[in-house]
Amino acid sequence: MKYSILVITTTLFMSVSAEAEIPSEIAYLLDYVEHSGCEYERNGNFHSAKDARAHIMKKYKYYQDDIESTEDFIRYAANKSALSGKHYKIHCSGQEAMRSRDWLIIELNRLRREKAAN
Repeated sequence: MKYSILVITTTLFMSVSAEAEIPSEIAYLLDYVEHSGCEYERNGNFHSAKDARAHIMKKYKYYQDDIESTEDFIRYAANKSALSGKHYKIHCSGQEAMRSRDWLIIELNRLRREKAAN
């Protein structure tokens, strides 16, 4: 009985803890985009990092009710055009262009590893 209560309590705490991280992870990724110095490609057009952040934020607000994780945020707001279905690409100096989703997942994983190490 005591073990069951401990497991349930620990699971609930971990769930609440992870949920509490979502807004800070999203804010971090939005700042990461804006200050990256990279260009965003959407539907064949290039946009500044600042404009990319504004666009992602607009989509985030639109899909906010569907977002339950930071990965959902990336999938809904920073992945691809809802109209054309084309994936957004990130162009950073000295690097090959890559899908925005992949670029953000790499940074999210780096952030989480860094937090876990501290």
